[in-house]
Amino acid sequence: MKAFTKWLVRHRVLVVIVCLVLLVPSVLGMAATKTKYDLLYYLPSDLETVKGQDILMEDFGKGAFSLLVTEGMNAMEQAVLENDIRKVPHVESVLGYASLTKGVPIDVLPIPDSYKQLIQRGNATLSAVFFDSSSSSEETMAAIQEIRKIAGTRCFVSGLSAVVTDTKELVEQQEAIYVAIAVALCTVVLMITMESFLLPILFLLCIGVTILWNMGSNYFLGEISYITRAVAAVLQLGVTLDYSIFLWHSYSEQKKLTDDKDEAMAEAIHLTFSSILGSSLTTVAGFVSICFMSFALGKDLGIVMSKGVILGVLGTVVLLPAVIRICDGIIEKTSHKPLLPNVHFIGRFVAKHYKVLCIILALLCVPAFYGYANVAKYYDMSKVMPSDLPSVIANKKLEDTFGTSTAHLLLVDADVSNEDVLAMADEMKQVNGVRNVLGVNTLMTTKIPESILPENVLKLVRSDRYQLMLISSEYVISTDEINAQIDQLNTILKKYDQGGMLIGEAPCTKDLIACTDHDFTVVSLISIIAIFVIILLVQKSLTLPVILVAVIELAIAMNLCIPFYTGTELPFIAPILISTIQLGATVDYAILMTTRYKQKRIAGAGKKEAIEQAVSSSAQSILVSGFGFFAATYGVGLYSNIDMISTMCRLIARGALLSVTVVLLLLPAALLLLDKLIVRTTLDMKPCRKAAEG
Repeated sequence: MKAFTKWLVRHRVLVVIVCLVLLVPSVLGMAATKTKYDLLYYLPSDLETVKGQDILMEDFGKGAFSLLVTEGMNAMEQAVLENDIRKVPHVESVLGYASLTKGVPIDVLPIPDSYKQLIQRGNATLSAVFFDSSSSSEETMAAIQEIRKIAGTRCFVSGLSAVVTDTKELVEQQEAIYVAIAVALCTVVLMITMESFLLPILFLLCIGVTILWNMGSNYFLGEISYITRAVAAVLQLGVTLDYSIFLWHSYSEQKKLTDDKDEAMAEAIHLTFSSILGSSLTTVAGFVSICFMSFALGKDLGIVMSKGVILGVLGTVVLLPAVIRICDGIIEKTSHKPLLPNVHFIGRFVAKHYKVLCIILALLCVPAFYGYANVAKYYDMSKVMPSDLPSVIANKKLEDTFGTSTAHLLLVDADVSNEDVLAMADEMKQVNGVRNVLGVNTLMTTKIPESILPENVLKLVRSDRYQLMLISSEYVISTDEINAQIDQLNTILKKYDQGGMLIGEAPCTKDLIACTDHDFTVVSLISIIAIFVIILLVQKSLTLPVILVAVIELAIAMNLCIPFYTGTELPFIAPILISTIQLGATVDYAILMTTRYKQKRIAGAGKKEAIEQAVSSSAQSILVSGFGFFAATYGVGLYSNIDMISTMCRLIARGALLSVTVVLLLLPAALLLLDKLIVRTTLDMKPCRKAAEG
């Protein structure tokens, strides 16, 4: 290892050139990586709702669908609009006023008012557009945009595909701004807290190179989610920044021991790699744990962030040392006294008041973990978007005008008799919140002759295997009311057709709720066990892993309980991701503190002296890293108007500050209180067992 580090330092110019050359394939790979904007795409493929979507495509050639509300159009204008929409690429079919009535005025048709109101309310008309591609495909999003151009301001395109289209445009507009905000704020924090104005810029440039390596390597994954694409760079910056700080501090210490700067840097690389190996493994373990989610968004983000941490470590021990040595002279010329005040008093405060701090730690547990376990979550994708987006306005228009918040699709076996289909539809109409059940069979009962329906319309809703029906619901997606409605509809459906399927955004969202509730338990358990084992091996102790994980879990609970007590709903994915990200990213601080404490105890210091020195020697590194992590994420959280991204970034930022506070105050107090037990259960602390009462 030492020989390799010396070689790196001697050939620093070559190292920088190779690292920069690797940016070319990275940028190309990043540009070629596709982005997925529909989070329901990540549901397990064995779910009935997902299988139903596949059948809809196979038998009917339909993937996504949207409901269109048009206002102020006469029959002729409506017919022209429907025909124009049919010509849009990847529009499979249009079911609307013109196609259903062949232009016959709706008032003269023998249709009950309940059916007329499905199509027309006042000057508003409702039609359905089906696409031959999935809800989040590039083709569908392009078709949505084209329909909006054709229809103009008198047409409102609702549904998941419209939301996904707006999400894509918004993310693409804001993505670069997220990175710029994170870099700018992080630079300010580092310039204030470190001893050089140039050093933070070098840190961030090198981290930026590793971020591009990471994002470019996503090409081999094929595609990533928009959540991953939006936050991965900011997260990688936040979680790997402390590695750069550790390297610089190590190099500064080594320069005091030798006049040979190359020798000092080689030794600093060796020591830094050894010290960050354990902490980086815990961070990777946190991200790997979310790969075990059945909801595959976790795997998507987990793989990308695990790569990011590994590449961040590589950049710290390969690229950054070379850059620092090349710019050594300029760094010295731009040096200044750090503006961060002396923090040695924290260690003295903890040593003096550790019993009070332990009582505070114990008292915080009940409200923190209770709020953490009961925080409210929402699953409606439209809620993550700004209220002034076209899709959100269209969804509201659909609800206000037609009393429909969402629509389910019903796949019924083609062999089910007309009598059974009608009986099933009648039962379903009695379910709370169901506005109507519409199918060819139900239309025939209104004395409309089948001959009035064009053959192409009949083909839209009948195949060799299935017949397609539409259920309109007044309930909002992801609410308890609609989930109960879906259960009742499925019970009725299975009575008449065991193989029938209820599909659509609301049933998929109900499955999403079940998946993520299960995932939360599984991922939390896996991440805790993995990090526990790593700390056990690194610290060679039976008690330290318990203490460290418990303290960081308290910081996580403190973070996620706040929305419960403020009455704030979180995006469904936030608690799972935040708990693992905060655990994996900030356990580094706890490991650093504990390592310093062990070193002082093994060197012969008494327990109070060891804690005081451990806090004093690690506080600055922890504060700089924590403030940097906070700055990198909080600014993005304030700026973004996509609630899922904004909420996650603000939670991560707040979590960083809470973890810093807990590690600097409560963890040392716990170590001091349990010192005797720690010494007796830690393998490499045998020499200080006799002084355990010191």
